[in-house]
Amino acid sequence: MENEIREMLVAQLKDIYSAEKQGVRNMQRIVRKVTAPELREALTMHVEQTQSQIERVEQALDEMGARPGRKVCEAMRGLVEEAQHELEEYEKGPILDIVIVAATQKIEHYEIASYGTTASLAKALGEQKIGDLLGQILEEEKQTDLKLTELTQSVLMGQVMSGEAAANDAKAAPKRKAS
Repeated sequence: MENEIREMLVAQLKDIYSAEKQGVRNMQRIVRKVTAPELREALTMHVEQTQSQIERVEQALDEMGARPGRKVCEAMRGLVEEAQHELEEYEKGPILDIVIVAATQKIEHYEIASYGTTASLAKALGEQKIGDLLGQILEEEKQTDLKLTELTQSVLMGQVMSGEAAANDAKAAPKRKAS
């Protein structure tokens, strides 16, 4: 039974590794579409943080005697595809910035769930070092989510609601395709 749980832990670590790799590539693409400097800075910092997280997940896999392999996290693939489709519907501007935050937070919430479960699993198996490492990453993901929420409330919604975005409203409206 313990071997099965260890295999599950390794599988979860590989899944997280794939998710983070996909997530960082997605963030690197979308940061170019951001107009609010505060959001651009937050996402750029999170790209750097995610690269560090990937290294730490590799370290956890190494502790388990495993390699990342070719596992593809299908859940993250779906979240990234959904984000890309949503971003294609809006022109660059304050509304798109809010769409970017929403898409990014969906990804963050998936990562929070993944790290929380996997950290608990590691600790239950007596892999305290791995559990602590994943717990640190979990806290970083929670902080990123909180920062994005605060940015939306304090900056982005203010830009949209105060009329600063009025000049961009026509451009920011969804580009719906004819059915």
